Amino acid sequence: MAKRRAYAPYSRFRVGAALLASNGRIYSGCNIEISTFALTICAERTAIFKAISEGDRNFKAIAVVSDDPDYTPPCGACRQVLMDLAGNIDFLMVNGAGKVKIVKLKKLLPHAFGQRNLERTRKTKK
Repeated sequence: MAKRRAYAPYSRFRVGAALLASNGRIYSGCNIEISTFALTICAERTAIFKAISEGDRNFKAIAVVSDDPDYTPPCGACRQVLMDLAGNIDFLMVNGAGKVKIVKLKKLLPHAFGQRNLERTRKTKK
C-alpha cells in the first residue's frame, strides 16, 4: 500500500516502508521526491519520523518494498537515522517478485556513529 502512495515523478523508483513498533503498531511511509533531490525523503525516514512524532520509541523491524528485481537496501542517510532512532532492528528487503531478505541493521551499517561517540567526546573534554 505505501509503495503505491510514493511520489516519484523524476526517478519513477517507488518505495514503500512499514515500521513495526514494539507495541505492534505499524507505521507506513513512502518516498517523496521533489526537483531538488537533496530534499527528497525516503520511505524509511518517512515511516520512522511518523512513528516518533506519534510517540513511539521502540521498534522491532522495518520492511522496505520496491519494484526492483533485486533487493533495495537503505541509503546511507536512512541507515544512520534508523540506527540512531531504532537500533539494531531487523531490516526486511522485499524485491519486485515479493521475495524477502532479512538482515540486522548493524550489518548494513557496521561502524555507525552514535551516542557512545558523543559520550566519549564529552568525557575527554572535561
